Formats: sequence, structure tokens, C-alpha cells
Amino acid sequence: MLTTSQKLSTGVDARNVRNIVLLRPINSMIEFKQIIGRGTRLFDGKAWFSIYDFVNACRLFEDKEWDGEPIEPEPEPEPLPVLPPKPPVEPPKPELATTAPQMIKIRLADDKEREIVHSSATLFFDRDGKLIPAAEYLQKLFGELPQLFQNEDELRRIWSQPMTRKELLNKLEERTGCGPEQLAVLQRLIRAEDSDLFDVLEYVAYAAQPVSRAARADHARRKVMPLLDARQQEFIEFVLSRYVQEGVAELDTDKLTALLELKYRAVADAVDRLGSISAIRSSFIEFQGYLYERAA
Repeated sequence: MLTTSQKLSTGVDARNVRNIVLLRPINSMIEFKQIIGRGTRLFDGKAWFSIYDFVNACRLFEDKEWDGEPIEPEPEPEPLPVLPPKPPVEPPKPELATTAPQMIKIRLADDKEREIVHSSATLFFDRDGKLIPAAEYLQKLFGELPQLFQNEDELRRIWSQPMTRKELLNKLEERTGCGPEQLAVLQRLIRAEDSDLFDVLEYVAYAAQPVSRAARADHARRKVMPLLDARQQEFIEFVLSRYVQEGVAELDTDKLTALLELKYRAVADAVDRLGSISAIRSSFIEFQGYLYERAA
């Protein structure tokens, strides 16, 4: 940026000038043209320039001797006739489905049947990187699960603790390639979107009918709330509502800080209300056992 009172009117050849700011009065048309002329020089990549006029000097642009008589503007073309708008075309109403999605039954090695939504477009990658249909994927997954837990009670025990639950999911993905994303697809195929990923594993392994997250939360409330004071109840109720809304990932210990900040804005405020971090963490972990208890 160059600031000057006279330099631009004394013949300087600055071809890359792109902006001219006029801040002092200019009464001479010649001086005005000299100053503005610094912006008219062509330069690589420069095809225009800007004038910022704070003193009304641009009135000196008009020069009849130089510019000649003004050219009459060309007449504007006749406007096109305005046609009346077409009446809106209502889109065809979708036909309501008269039948439920087609379900297919798969009999696994335990001689029990599982039902899944049939979709030829739903394919899974097996461990060898081959695309296989859902039914075949389910059979292979069924064969691998006994390597991860021996019975239904062990699955409940593992899933009830955030750390052992995470270890199980990691082992499942390592052994079978079935991670949270694939479990979520299976969750839709068995029509258990409102349930827990635990229910997916339990259904595949033992043909147990899925339980909704809301029902699990109600069971946990009845069992754990009488054991807590009012402030602890408030926090656990918040966690349960997040679990019902979002799923089991909200119960990871990695999410505890975010949950406290979401509920209390700051961890320090949560500590003031609930006690030490270790106490909060303990109650956060312990109540989860009630979610996965076997129904009486």
C-alpha cells in the first residue's frame, strides 16, 4: 500500500496498481486523469481496477471535448408476453404397502430358526474379503461366537461392564470382521433397531427375542433408583434417556466426561453435585448391570 499526496500525479508508472483511493480534494480534470491513469495500465492478470472516491472527484470524469457527445442507448427489446402460470401438477400419491417386508427363516446348527428381512442388496464381506449374502454371514457368525463366550450368562456378564464389552467387540471384529457397523446392519435385518447390540448377539447365538432399550431402561430404573439419592437418580435418569435415544455407545466410559458436560456444563459442577470422579464413575458402571439382567 502506498500513501502519498502528490506522487500519483507526477508520472509514476506503477502498472500493477489495482485500487486508487481519493482522500483529498481534486479540482483539476488534468490532475484527476493523471491519478486515475495509474490504474488504467495493463498488467499480467489485471483487467480492471477500483476507485474509492471520498471527495466527489469522480465528477471530473465528464469531459465533453475528449469524450464527445454521449451515445444514445439502444432501445430495450419488447418484453415477452407473460403467459398465465400452469396449474400445479400434483405428484402421484404413493401407494401404501399392503404387506410387511419379506422375512426368511434360517435354521442354524443349534436347530433353531432365526428370521431376517430378505434383501438381495444386503451383502457382507467375509474374512476372506468375499461378498456373501446375509444368511450365509449369519451362519458364519454363529459358528464363531462360541469362541468368545460360552453361554448366555457369560455374554450378559461381559456386556454389563464397559471394559469387557469393549474387549468383546474388539475380539469379535478381529475374529470375524463383524464390527459395530455390521452389527447395526444385522440389527435392522432382525428388525431390532430399538434394541441393543447385545440383543443382536443374543439373537444370533441363542435365538433369544430382542428387548427394546426402553424396556431395559425401565427395568434398570426399578432396580437401581431406590439405591441412589436424588442427585444420583437425576444423573442416572439422564444417562438412561441418552441410552434409549442413542444406543449402547452412550454407556462407554469414554463418554462419561461428555455426558457430565452435557448435563452439568462442566465436570467441576458435576463433582459438586455428585461427589468425586471415582464415585461418579463407579455408579455409572455399576448401574449398567441392571440393564442386562435376565428378566425374572
